[in-house]
Amino acid sequence: MCKWIYLSVLMLLLVGSCDSNKSNLTEAEKERRILTQKIELVEAAGGYVLMVGGETLTSDEIIDTRTRLSGLFISPKEYFGPLAQANELELFKERTKEQLEEILMAKISNILLYQYAKRQAGANIDEALENAAENEYRTFVLGYGGDQARADEELKRMLMDKKSFKEQVKNNILLQEYRRSKLPDYRPVTYHELMDCYNRIKNKYFARASKIRFRLIDIQPDKLALEDPNADPWQLGNKIANELLRLIKSGEDFGELAKKYSHGDWRDFGGLWRSLQPSSLAAPYDILAVEAAKIETGEIAGPIVTKQHIFIMKLEEKQIAGYEPFEEVQELVREKILLDRQNEVAEKLNAEIRQQAKLGRTDEFIDFCLEKIYQISNTGSET
Repeated sequence: MCKWIYLSVLMLLLVGSCDSNKSNLTEAEKERRILTQKIELVEAAGGYVLMVGGETLTSDEIIDTRTRLSGLFISPKEYFGPLAQANELELFKERTKEQLEEILMAKISNILLYQYAKRQAGANIDEALENAAENEYRTFVLGYGGDQARADEELKRMLMDKKSFKEQVKNNILLQEYRRSKLPDYRPVTYHELMDCYNRIKNKYFARASKIRFRLIDIQPDKLALEDPNADPWQLGNKIANELLRLIKSGEDFGELAKKYSHGDWRDFGGLWRSLQPSSLAAPYDILAVEAAKIETGEIAGPIVTKQHIFIMKLEEKQIAGYEPFEEVQELVREKILLDRQNEVAEKLNAEIRQQAKLGRTDEFIDFCLEKIYQISNTGSET
């Protein structure tokens, strides 16, 4: 609950302090100027730095800062090190350039989003972000019974610490709130949009497989022959099956009869099988799927005779293949539409940043960072 309070406060800070800074520019124009500020490659001692909206971004910040790579929270220098040692420089750069570009674009995006948020909310943004990140860290610790040492040990296992954890939370909040602030309040999700989305995604998210669950009395004549060598096992089996059907119809408990008379693996459980897809039943039990299709839940089928078995089945559950009804998943569909709208905002922002980045010679900066990783990985030194 506290987490959402902090996020709500932060959103108010992000969008609620514009009136005092009115100018001839529209809000959209001011935002565009902030989010597409000049990105420029600048020569510095020992190589290059990137200037992003007036803020200096060094190669060390890119290659030493831990980020998520292939499920690990690790620095690019550590992650790409083995690859640098195993390949020539040009092949190494070819294999890693795309991943490092994504890391750089995310860093640039975070810088510009922070600048945008700060201009909107003023100095209060730092306090709001810190409070939200601290609250999220406390929630994380509570997940380990309030034991901070255990929580920090888990962060260490994830190659993180409290500081990097909180920085990640802050970055996520900035992007999340920017996306949310760009969703037009005047554009409700229409019924037509909901139905279109439902029909588009129902195969992936809402398909419902056929399913049955049943109790089974499995009479096996071969085992009856061992119990009474003088009797005809099939004649005896059919006699037992018919008598059991009479008892079931008179109100006897199917499960108790299964425990006493069934030879099947699930007799100790009253003959109750797990829920399963009919198509998963192998011979000789596949005939049960055919019989289940003919009856409804609660009804009895039998005797069902195969080469080695005489079955009596009670259908406990039956679900026909289809889709979860729209009415039951309507809110999930609405959330999917809103998420898609947010992603459209993020994609548009990323496209604008990438366009500006191309003008700022970021390719040269990426090459410089990769060459630095390569040199450190192969010599253990930056010089």
